[in-house]
Amino acid sequence: MNLVWKLLRQHISVPQFVGFFFANLFGMFIVLLGIQFYRDVVPVFTADDSFMKADYLIMNKKIGTGSTISGRSNTFTPEDIADVKAQKFVRRMGVFTPTEYKVNASMGINGTNVLNSEIPIESVPDGFVDAPKGQWKWKEGDPAVPIILPRAYITMYNFGFAQSHSLPKISDGLVGMIDFQLFIQGNGHSNGFKGRVIGFSSRLNTILVPQSFMDWSNNFFCPGQHSEPSRIIVDPSNTGDQSISQYLQKKGYEIEDDKLNAEKTTYFLRMMVTMVMIVGLIISILSFYILMLSIYLLVQKNSSKLENLLMIGYSPNAVARPYQLLTIGLNIAVLLIAWIILFFVRNYYMDIIETLFPQMDDGTMLPALLMGVALFVLVSICNIIAIRRKIMSIWERKE
Repeated sequence: MNLVWKLLRQHISVPQFVGFFFANLFGMFIVLLGIQFYRDVVPVFTADDSFMKADYLIMNKKIGTGSTISGRSNTFTPEDIADVKAQKFVRRMGVFTPTEYKVNASMGINGTNVLNSEIPIESVPDGFVDAPKGQWKWKEGDPAVPIILPRAYITMYNFGFAQSHSLPKISDGLVGMIDFQLFIQGNGHSNGFKGRVIGFSSRLNTILVPQSFMDWSNNFFCPGQHSEPSRIIVDPSNTGDQSISQYLQKKGYEIEDDKLNAEKTTYFLRMMVTMVMIVGLIISILSFYILMLSIYLLVQKNSSKLENLLMIGYSPNAVARPYQLLTIGLNIAVLLIAWIILFFVRNYYMDIIETLFPQMDDGTMLPALLMGVALFVLVSICNIIAIRRKIMSIWERKE
């Protein structure tokens, strides 16, 4: 063994092995980053909404550039609502009830005011809100109004306001930190209500309150007034029913299809990650070729001496082992350094993801760890087999 090591050191080419090392490191890192990034980011687009089922369809009317001239309204008349309800694909439906009054809101966190403006609030029948039992209830005289905020609100706060003002980031588990106030005027009345935020929804673009509060407040602050809804919510019997898209096209309706957008985004993300991983694999294959070329050159330079070792009693395995250990050592170093670099890169982009989406779990690096081990085993086995075959060719030539 010592004699083989001495032969190996005499003719080793440092630039060739350095080239292999960095090429393999780069390829390995690209592959590991691709699979880890995909596993970390996909939940952002595929996570279910906490308060509304993904199967629910939120419909509104298409308003084109000529809608003002044509006189088409974006609200649903009682006839429109009855027509939707009569469709076979509709299991149940409800309407978004808007306020007949203006609402000013104030939101504070840790004593710092972060919002003070006029905002829209709506309600839907309570059966469409999947809130914890007892939290989505309100009756006249209650000191606080349950509220569900659009997740976009809290994302803007976390990514912008919180960072610039050194305030804590808000996640679903920290909603109790939010101090929310509603100020309503109308019909000679002026009242303030404390809003109790129970969570966030990615399917909403307005603040949601219980139907009981909406009915009471509209009647109290603007009695006798009634606006037609601009959106309706439908629980379909089968989301894959072709008659749904046919009906929407026929009536000129559209749906706020977050699920479809998420699927498209996930598809393109998967396609991009696959392309990046293919590039990484190609680089790894080229680095493997560089390594084997270097090993073959070493063996070729030492072929006569290795042949003498085989003739004096050294087995092919004993002669091949130093070369095999060298390649395995290089592969281990590449794998460990790739994991270390990935750890710091992942920490960087996960900080951004958790700022934008604090409800997301930290996840795990297990996918990258397993992929790294698999690549290491595969490449090492190929190295061992190729080196052994080269030594065996010398052995066979000796015979």
